[in-house]
Amino acid sequence: MPRTKVLWAMDMLIEVAQQFGHYIVEVLPYLALGFFLSGIIQVFVPSDWVAKHLGGSGMRPLLYATLAGTALPICCIGSLPVAVSLHEKGARLGPVLAFLVATPATSISALLVSYGLLGIGFTVYIFFAVIALGLLMGLVGNHIRFTPRVRTAAEPAATDPVCGIEVNPNKPGVVMTRHEGTTYYFCCDLCRRKFAKSPAEYPAACMADSCSCKPTRGSRVSQALRHAFVTMPRDIGPEILLGLVLAALVAAISPIGRFVGDYLAGGAAYAVAIPVGILMYTCSTASVPFVHALIVQGMNAGAGMALLIVGPVTSWSSILVLRKEFGARTLTIYLVVISVLSLAAGIIYSLI
Repeated sequence: MPRTKVLWAMDMLIEVAQQFGHYIVEVLPYLALGFFLSGIIQVFVPSDWVAKHLGGSGMRPLLYATLAGTALPICCIGSLPVAVSLHEKGARLGPVLAFLVATPATSISALLVSYGLLGIGFTVYIFFAVIALGLLMGLVGNHIRFTPRVRTAAEPAATDPVCGIEVNPNKPGVVMTRHEGTTYYFCCDLCRRKFAKSPAEYPAACMADSCSCKPTRGSRVSQALRHAFVTMPRDIGPEILLGLVLAALVAAISPIGRFVGDYLAGGAAYAVAIPVGILMYTCSTASVPFVHALIVQGMNAGAGMALLIVGPVTSWSSILVLRKEFGARTLTIYLVVISVLSLAAGIIYSLI
């Protein structure tokens, strides 16, 4: 291989590594917060409460999920474990998708940067546009039929007899033991050891919300941390990692910035903004200076609005996790609806 090609390949690998490191530093704090919140939801939030407030079919669950998404200080990747935990607790697909739309695009830092660079009008519009998009996406999500990945007839849920937490017996590395011919599944090895010391203390049909063997506060904290930083990373961590790698490859190999700067002008801007926004992931805060630079160079402001909305809510990690948890059909509908609504929001902004 010629020396020039070797040097080019090495430079490209270094660039990919640098971009990957940039994404890791950018999302790691928010991802850790998202995992932590997922653990809190899984252990401390009762299933009947989630089902009551996020399990209905009306507008109220969608509004609750959307407003929660606007308030939480996490990015789209950090919102993924929270959304999955909400669904496992009983939230319908509509509120889950509304939450995934509203969370990344309305962070406080992004709104402040948007106000500083693009003005109060742009900032107020995108804030309420994202809330509207979240509600509309939720309405569509409530009508999507899909087969849950975990709760199927061939893959039933088991209950930890010590703490009452529901456990998927078919997950890789699940903690289990056999006693008197019966297999018991546990959320963690601590529960398994407690059960092994005195099996008679724990009834086989212990339910999370009603049994007498509820764990102490200290053990519940440890279970929340285990779910947050062991179970959730094991379940969706590979998809998140792969999404970050793909984002780094796109940022390093494709000269997207120059391409968008050259072609995002006039009506053609909308045709390019949506696919570029889907392909290129930057968080909502980091997207603002990029879009501002394009608008300053003459790009249609409406197309900039569409790009700023669609980019953060369609990261590669979101795409991979949505496909894994809710199926390819749900993912396709999600991308189509987000693209259409973002395009409409951008066109409306350019007309007012």
